[in-house]
Order: sequence, then structure tokens, then C-alpha cells
Amino acid sequence: MQSRRQFINKFFATTGAAVFLLKVDALAKAADAIGKLAPAVNPADLASDEDFWTQIQSAFEIDRTLINLNNGGVSPSPKIVADAMKKYLDYSNLAPSYYMWQHLEPKLETVREKLAHTFGVDTEEIAVTRNASESLQIVQQGLNLKPGDEILTTTQDYPRMLTTFNQMERRYGIKANKVKYPAPLMNRSDYVDALKSGITPNTKVILISHVCFLTGQILPVGDVCRMAHERGIEVIVDGAHSFNHFPFKHSDLECDYFGTSLHKWTYAPIGTGMLYVKKDLIKNIWPLMAAPKEMDENIRKFEEIGTHPAANHNAIAEALAFNEMIGIDRKAARLRYLHKRWINRLKNCSNVNYLINVEDESNWAGIVNFNISGVNMPKLQEYLLNKHRIFTVTIVFEDFHGIRVTPNVYTLLSDIDYFGDVLEKVAKGEVKEVLE
Repeated sequence: MQSRRQFINKFFATTGAAVFLLKVDALAKAADAIGKLAPAVNPADLASDEDFWTQIQSAFEIDRTLINLNNGGVSPSPKIVADAMKKYLDYSNLAPSYYMWQHLEPKLETVREKLAHTFGVDTEEIAVTRNASESLQIVQQGLNLKPGDEILTTTQDYPRMLTTFNQMERRYGIKANKVKYPAPLMNRSDYVDALKSGITPNTKVILISHVCFLTGQILPVGDVCRMAHERGIEVIVDGAHSFNHFPFKHSDLECDYFGTSLHKWTYAPIGTGMLYVKKDLIKNIWPLMAAPKEMDENIRKFEEIGTHPAANHNAIAEALAFNEMIGIDRKAARLRYLHKRWINRLKNCSNVNYLINVEDESNWAGIVNFNISGVNMPKLQEYLLNKHRIFTVTIVFEDFHGIRVTPNVYTLLSDIDYFGDVLEKVAKGEVKEVLE
């Protein structure tokens, strides 16, 4: 375990942050918390160590008058990340055509290296994008498909990705097939079997989510990829909600393509994403914006988007350093701990239902979707926000409905306990305005 001094020195050396004399007070506090840990501390044991997590919480500057339990959409960045982006923007503005292109843009290669290391792949397989949607659409719309070819996905995949395939049906004459799977998913083989049943001789590619955005279900991507590859089918993985959420590497997935947003669980600036393309497949995918033939096998062809700020993608380096310092295994354990604190309050309420198997922690981490029988969930979401300043999101899907709850490492125990207080009253029927 590296010392605080070693960490801070490494941080400055690898990110170039010293150039801008960034404040590192919050980062230093978090590094202090790490430095005090015994090397063998179990992440599950650390999950309830409030002395440790109070220092991590201090790295964020947020509005504490709002209990934000919708970090799944987009998360605040630690102050060190926000400061870095601001400094990079200010530096760019001194002479954009010189400082941005000559000084800052080359730093993207360091960011690429760090992302590749985090994911466990070759640097030449990583493109930096603006979000998961852009990453995934690069692959979807860049595939060489012909009329009659089929793609396979599920009804619980992200609407933007489904819309992309629907447009490709109209435009190119391909066919998009969607299978259903149960929620909660009590048996993971049901998911693999559902996809297997949807495969036809014309299936060329499968698109699946690593974490279902609707429910928080962690899906058996590796099993699907192995099953698909045995049949000569490529797999695109929507990792918008998984990267830096819980521990895994590409070797755990074995997918051909992976797209994610970095402004969710990585805490990078809004408008940052990552695309992985297996090296020998790069030449087969057309970029969304044109690139010269000389770039056919270059992962950077997917970054040909015209003039854009360097500040956003350069600040990714600070976000990755912050995550590395905390440890993704520690973060996942803390997120589960926060959820279990309110879930355990409702164990005696038989009318509370979960869209994941909460008894099996391999199924979930930071996202939980629940509903309460006899309660109008959209009304409950409004009640939580308007009456108690608790921000969640309502999920209304064809097969189920509920409220999605996504706390984060900056969430206070008092916030979770207050949320639990309110839900307990609702589950007991004491809040009449939310009843059906």
C-alpha cells in the first residue's frame, strides 16, 4: 500500500496537475484515510467505518440541502476533478489554438493509457468519447451489416441503443430482435437461456448491458460472450453503469466491444466516455464521423469529432486517480452497505418488493429498484422530493415499475437513515397521499 506522500507525488507526476497548482486539500484528506488503513482490512469490514468514509465524503462539494439518491444518471465529481477541468479550461482560453492543441490535447494519450490499465486491455484498444451512447452507437452504426442480417438484444436494454437499432432497421433493412428476461433475476442461467433462444442463423451481433439501468441487476456478461463466441457472434456490452462501480476487468467479460460513460461511477466531468474495441476488429467498424483510410486500424479514428475541449477528457486522469486510491472493491462494499441500511429497515414490510435479488450481493451494488404494493410510485417519487428533498427517479417499464435508488460514496448515513424513516412510514400506509 503506497503512502500518502507516494500517492500525491505519483498523482502530480502522471497527470501534470502541478502545472496548474491545483488545490489537493480534499484529495489529501482522502489519501490520509487510505494511509491509516491496515493493508489487510476487508472491504466489507471497512464499509461501516465512518471515520474513513467521512474523509472520502470531504472530497466532494455538493448541495447538502438535497439528498441526492439519483447518482446513476450522472454523479458529482470530487472537487479535485472539477478544479482540474476549470484550470484546464482557463489555460486553454489563454490562446486556444496553441495551448489547447499543442499543450493539452497530447495529454489525452496519458488518459488513454490509464483507462486501458483500469480495464485491463491494450492502450490501442481504447477511444475516449463523450458518453456511453456515443461509444455504443459508434459500434452499432459502424457495423458492416446487410439487409436480412439480425441483431439480438433485450427489452430491458437502454432505449437509446434500442432506438439506434430500430433506425437501422428502417435505414438498412436489418432486423432487431429483443428477448425478455425476468426481474428480479433469481437464476442467472435464465438470462443466458433467453438470449440463446433468440439466436437465429442470421444473428450477427448481440448487444447486452453489464448492469441493467432499470433495476441495477448485474448480468452474467461473460457467460453470454462465451456462448455467443461459440456460435461466431460478436458481443457489444453496454457498460454505462458498471465501469468503476464494482471490480472487474475485460478478461471477466470477454466482450468484443464495450462502451461506458465516465460521468457516472468514475466521477469524471460530464460529457466523458470510453469505448473499447478489440484490436483486430477496429478495421471492421466505420467511425461515426469520417476518418482517412490511413486510420482504418487506428482506435483514434473514433475520436474524429472536430473541435472539442481538451479540459473534459484530461480531467479524467484525476477521476481515475481518485477511484484507484479508494479501491473499487471498497467502493462497491460501501454502496451495498448504504443500501442494506434502508433495506433492513423494511424487512418486516411484506408489501415491499425488489427488482433484484437483494439476498445475493453478487447481483447488485450501487443501484436498487423497489416498489411498494398499494403505493403509486410516481406519486411517491414526487412526495420524496417535494416534501423531504430526497431525489430519486421513477422507473415505469412495460413489465414492472418502481423507484431506482442510487446513493454514492459521499452519501451520509444520516441521509440514508432519513430515507429509511420515510419509507417505513409509507410501507406501513401512514402516508395517505401516495396510496393507489
